[in-house]
Amino acid sequence: MRWTGLAVILIISLILAPFAGETQQQAEKVYRIGYLGNASAAAQAKRVESLRASLRDLGYVEGKNIVFEFRWAEGKMDRLPDLGAELVRLKVDVLVTAGTPGALAAKQATTTIPIIMVGIGDAVAAGVVASLARPGANITGSTDSVPEVMAKLLELLKESMPRTRRVAVLVNPDNLQTASPTFKAMESTAGSLKVELQKFEARGPSEFESAFSRMAKSRVDAVVVISDVLFNYNVAALADLAAKKRLPSAGVKGFAEAGGLIGYGLNFPDMDRRAAYFVDRILKGAKPADLPIQQPTKFELVINLKTAKALGLTIPQSVLVRAAQVIE
Repeated sequence: MRWTGLAVILIISLILAPFAGETQQQAEKVYRIGYLGNASAAAQAKRVESLRASLRDLGYVEGKNIVFEFRWAEGKMDRLPDLGAELVRLKVDVLVTAGTPGALAAKQATTTIPIIMVGIGDAVAAGVVASLARPGANITGSTDSVPEVMAKLLELLKESMPRTRRVAVLVNPDNLQTASPTFKAMESTAGSLKVELQKFEARGPSEFESAFSRMAKSRVDAVVVISDVLFNYNVAALADLAAKKRLPSAGVKGFAEAGGLIGYGLNFPDMDRRAAYFVDRILKGAKPADLPIQQPTKFELVINLKTAKALGLTIPQSVLVRAAQVIE
């Protein structure tokens, strides 16, 4: 009888062994997260840390159940397709990217690996997704509503400088997916503000100086640098050029922090923290096509009073009281 009992135990052990091995294998599963960055590791350090911190809060530990594979374009957008393809060859479980060029490069690189885009200008207009409610295919994430944000920035510029009549708008002709809908939205707003817009183009840092020289010769009252991966990566250089040409300038939130007059936009680290939500959902089995694109609800205004003083400008109190940050 004793031998019969031992035999039963042995048989049960043999039956359960494969399942135990499978459970152990699942417990030891390490997910690979590809990160396609348009800038450099140093420039996007805060954003990456926001993503990492949120993933830690969700129970992910680097080296234990997740690892990152980073690829950086260093501000050279033409490198993104190759870098995206490289991450796909590494067979990452999910691919995170920021900005319109990065999202398009990731979409070109794979139709199967889930893609989470962060802060894309207009995902539908750019042809990245079918709709915000049901993105379809293998892409989801968040949009930063660039056209609407830049139109609002123009309003804030006019309110800060009521006498403004002519405004230069710096655009990147190599990123028309963002530039075209953004300029169109700004034109609609400019009509009600009785402001004339004049478009100036720059494809890279080597063209910044000539673009601002043309603005100064055109005697515009101010300049708006639209949100674009190229420009956002070079905010310090652009703000410096605007100061040298004595042009009141406005751009993304970081633009004022770099020395421009007005900055308006999203808190990008917040968007990267939200990206962790998408990563978690997808790693737990959700399909990107079923996760709606999220739109921002909170925007921040930054006023650089130090720059205003250097330009001899007085910013109305009605604008200052709405600023999340005033640099003095």
